[in-house]
Amino acid sequence: MSFLDRITNPLTLIVVLGLIAACSQPNDSTGGAIATPMDSLVTAEWLSEHLNDSNLVVLDCTILVQPSEDGDFSVVNGRAHYEEGHIPTAGFADLMGDLSDGDSPFQFAVPTPERFAAAISALGVSDDSRVVLYDASGSAWAARVWWMLRWIGFDQAALLDGGLAAWTAHGQSLSKESVDRPAGSLTVDLRPELMVGKDEVLAAIGDDSVSIIDALSEAQYRGEISMYERPGHIPGATNVPMMSLIDETGRYRPLDELDELLVGDRDARSITYCGGGIAASANAFLMTRLGYKDVAVYTASLQEWAADESLPMEVAPALEAISE
Repeated sequence: MSFLDRITNPLTLIVVLGLIAACSQPNDSTGGAIATPMDSLVTAEWLSEHLNDSNLVVLDCTILVQPSEDGDFSVVNGRAHYEEGHIPTAGFADLMGDLSDGDSPFQFAVPTPERFAAAISALGVSDDSRVVLYDASGSAWAARVWWMLRWIGFDQAALLDGGLAAWTAHGQSLSKESVDRPAGSLTVDLRPELMVGKDEVLAAIGDDSVSIIDALSEAQYRGEISMYERPGHIPGATNVPMMSLIDETGRYRPLDELDELLVGDRDARSITYCGGGIAASANAFLMTRLGYKDVAVYTASLQEWAADESLPMEVAPALEAISE
């Protein structure tokens, strides 16, 4: 006969069972139960099941890249797209507005940690929130916000795998209703090592203990096309195009496939870059999921680097020459 079987008083049994349940929960330093850590990537099915959780904040991070009349591309604020239809309960995280430094000459420049935390708090995020981020194209914009949240010490955030398209493909509806959450309260516990400037990147060139990763397309990496002041890539950088990490549906590839694409020493320092630190944030997000322990994003990327003639760049030999 077990200890519980020997308890004959029903009230005593209830108390004992309650104590056992309480003791089985992991506790934080204040004695409260620790919330289950949030996976950094969630499915549309998961989101639909948790959409009305009281502590869940959903944020649309969409920015649109559209062809312009001169054959180039323009970057368009995604607010109008959000207003045409978004995931119910979602607010809009404005990467061309409050979530960037408008005084910088570079697009999507990172604001101060305090300013970023204030802007995210205004969207309803608090220290005890869980956050799901999504966008309408490739999830890189959402990954940039995820990386900034991680930068200020907030770890209960996830990307919606496949973004808005995955939500509608799951048969879920969109909403045009504006969302106005009460402001939250968010503490900054900065991890300054998650973002770097050009000086650290320059010092990393030729340093075998640091890997530099270019997240742009192969054609841009090789210098065959250029969207910035000079063609090519930072010397010593390896090319892992962000677009190679997603499948035809817009979802991230399975971890075993990503493991083959994202190679390198997971204990060593890694720096990702692209044009404006957006695709680089997606690479950094996936590297973190794969267990890389020391990843940083060069947020100004080629916007800054290629415009500074004192900084080295190189182009790859033509593909035709290599094949001969």
